Amino acid sequence: MSQKEDTDEERANWHWRNSMRPVRFFALDVRAGIPFFILLFYFRPITLVLVVLSTTAFMMMEKRGLSFDASMRALRSWLLGQKRSAWLKIRRRRMIDFG
Repeated sequence: MSQKEDTDEERANWHWRNSMRPVRFFALDVRAGIPFFILLFYFRPITLVLVVLSTTAFMMMEKRGLSFDASMRALRSWLLGQKRSAWLKIRRRRMIDFG
């Protein structure tokens, strides 16, 4: 194959390169915008406040380097704590902070 054929093939398949990137709306992950969808159907002042707070929280998390998925896992581990009672004592792992 020549160099020209390689570049034509790459140009034809360039869209597959970005197929696993997270979908973003402006600077925020789309999944973090779900409260805006709720706001469309239930427009109340308290809902507006919750939307603004959740959007601000997710923006702060992304500034720290956490994606939406990672921030939800961090929230879950913060809420549940260090002890995981459903696991057997011998299979339970200690939580480690690599940061």
